[in-house]
Amino acid sequence: MDGSLLDDRRGGAAVGRLMDLGAIEAGAVLCLRLWHEAPASPARMDFERDMGRFGGRAALEAIGGICAIWQDFGRRPMVRHHLRCDCLGADEACLAHMVQAALLGDRDDAMMLATLMVRADYAPGVVAYAERAGAALARLAATPVAGEAQGCRLH
Repeated sequence: MDGSLLDDRRGGAAVGRLMDLGAIEAGAVLCLRLWHEAPASPARMDFERDMGRFGGRAALEAIGGICAIWQDFGRRPMVRHHLRCDCLGADEACLAHMVQAALLGDRDDAMMLATLMVRADYAPGVVAYAERAGAALARLAATPVAGEAQGCRLH
């Protein structure tokens, strides 16, 4: 875990490893972390340049919508790990699973996870953003990597 992260914040507790997630869930965590980088940061600019037209920009914007609601109406502040950290934090896992559930059309599970993050009256808006993020990440995951017959841009 990154040393600058406050270890006593329960949302940052490591609950797994990023590499154990599927492409959509890992992409959601990556977008969460990138959204918190400065817009002019090299990592964010590279992602938007390289992945933007394949769904990356739409995914980043949708995750940003979730983050904005969470920031203003969250049950507590969101905690995330550093961009290059291999750990998966509790808040990151909740967001990743919510995006996956929304993509699969499991709105009840997505709503339940959203209510863990934000006030119940804002959960439908969070799930709507999660659906958009999931769809964009699915497009991105299905895009073949240049020079390969099949590939995944998120792994």
